[in-house]
Amino acid sequence: MPRSTVARTRARASVLAALTVTALVATGQPATAAAPPAAEPLNRAFDRAAQEYGVPRDLLAAVGYGESRLDGHAGLPSQANGYGVMHLASNPENRSLEKAAALTGEPAERLRRNTAANILGGAAVLRDHADRLGLDRAERRDVNAWYPAVARYSEAEGPAAALYADTVFTFLAQGLTATAPGGEQVRVPSRPVAPDKDEVSAAGVYAQSPDYPSGLWVPAYSGNFVVGRKATVDKVIIHTTQGSYAGSISWYQNPASKVSAHYTIRSSDGEVTQSVREKDTAWHAGSVNSSSVGIEHEGYVDNPAWYTEAMYRSSAALTQHLAARYSIPKNRSHIIGHSEAPGATHTDPGPNWDWNHYMQLIGGTPGTPGDSLTFPSYALQQSGSSGPQVTAVQQLLNAQGYAAGTADGIFGPTTKSATQAFQRARSLTADGAVGPKTWTALLSAGTTPALARGSSGDAVKRLQRSLTAALGTTVGVDGSFGPSTETAVRNYQTGRGLGVDGKVGPATWGALQAGR
Repeated sequence: MPRSTVARTRARASVLAALTVTALVATGQPATAAAPPAAEPLNRAFDRAAQEYGVPRDLLAAVGYGESRLDGHAGLPSQANGYGVMHLASNPENRSLEKAAALTGEPAERLRRNTAANILGGAAVLRDHADRLGLDRAERRDVNAWYPAVARYSEAEGPAAALYADTVFTFLAQGLTATAPGGEQVRVPSRPVAPDKDEVSAAGVYAQSPDYPSGLWVPAYSGNFVVGRKATVDKVIIHTTQGSYAGSISWYQNPASKVSAHYTIRSSDGEVTQSVREKDTAWHAGSVNSSSVGIEHEGYVDNPAWYTEAMYRSSAALTQHLAARYSIPKNRSHIIGHSEAPGATHTDPGPNWDWNHYMQLIGGTPGTPGDSLTFPSYALQQSGSSGPQVTAVQQLLNAQGYAAGTADGIFGPTTKSATQAFQRARSLTADGAVGPKTWTALLSAGTTPALARGSSGDAVKRLQRSLTAALGTTVGVDGSFGPSTETAVRNYQTGRGLGVDGKVGPATWGALQAGR
């Protein structure tokens, strides 16, 4: 196979100066002892794959640790459709699963689900990259010569590829002791390393984030976000990547992904990389994209090992910065998880994310998520009802000057009396129960500015909530009057015999505030 022009003159500078940052090891301490005999399944798999494909065993283990924390996730895919300990992927930009199947003769299904086969496949793909780079037998014995092959394994380009390879070589430099989900320990002893970066340009890695001085800048593909915003930023959304740090940053650069985040935080040391400007709308949380900043955290929701103290503290510092810049209240109504966004279908950051600790770190107020008025639907509330929707009724009545008493979430006589007074003022049936008509009138109460496509702000949120109650279908509450809100307005106007123009003027506001 033709050799590429890989320069062999190596300036052996210290790796701690060459790498982006010094990562922490899994245990928080460098592993200096020699690796024990490989008697357990995961260690045997790394040993066998390393021997069969001539890949340094510790390099192979460091790649696997960086990709998955040695957790195969029972064959379930990452967000980039990658599988197993070695994250063999199958997407339009990364076909390492198919490549591994061709190189090893193993079927794709076995590569997805069988850990030993998956590690063998990862070794085969790494060796293929080494062969294409022209590494000979002697060079393959030198772990430093593998840096370009590791960068290529990421299937990323430029800064994202260098970030990926730097992370792997930091694990080699520091050493690691990792405990796999089954309890087996995998050790990689520390060593001095000085990787050959001849084939990988790392110049862009050190570009500074344009919005957050302590972060790096690796931009997402221009088709995976929208330039500008249609709403005021009033919240931070906390995500988990369901993949590795560098892999996720690379995924934002993939035209097929249709996703992005403003920031991504590395598990091992809290390194921050920005991929979308704060002034622009990243695609990370559906209906609240335009009014939020999205922070992704490296890891998987089912494995708490990813949520390190370094990650929590780095993320908290970033959220404090955002809260100060955009006057975002530091409470659980404005600092929320992806799963808590209106209409969300995702579960991240999941039950292993320590919200109390995180809110303490940002100097915020712990509590339950949500803005206390927004729900995907509005149920009948009446005497004897209790819960957050009763609290919302009480808050709305009190705000309109109808004394509902303390907003305690209990629908008692005082709340019923206030509801009846409100209903009489709106010429509604004064039964003291809050059904669709009363909900619609309560939620829309307030000023009546003209609204149309492109409008934003609290009045749009009031409109969106009241349309949800009036139509009986969820209208995303993000404060941005976009196509879905316009469609909801047209549906409402049609159903109430109003002029259908998709705009909200006096007639539409009047109908909503009358509970029609």
